[in-house]
Amino acid sequence: MPVQVRVPTPLRKFTHGADEVSAQGTNVKALVEDLEKNFPGIKERICDETGKIRRFVNVYVNGDDIRFLQNLETGLKEGDNISIVPAIAGGCRSPLRRDNGTSHI
Repeated sequence: MPVQVRVPTPLRKFTHGADEVSAQGTNVKALVEDLEKNFPGIKERICDETGKIRRFVNVYVNGDDIRFLQNLETGLKEGDNISIVPAIAGGCRSPLRRDNGTSHI
């Protein structure tokens, strides 16, 4: 049963530049294995050495974060849309403030 997987820019080197690929699996774990079979090297970017989704990678099934579903055991059906999204970190910190709200930097 094929599903569509949206691939983030950093992983497109494994999918030959494709931003979306078709993959198969009855759950997310099987899907990741199918992706690895067709695009060698992609699994280690998605999963850690224990096989769990890396903490800085988010996977969504039809817009729902799998961490709030059944994680790797989240079931898939034909036509589902999967998104792999790297977490974004960084940004600008607010200047430190004094008790009266004025900046002391």
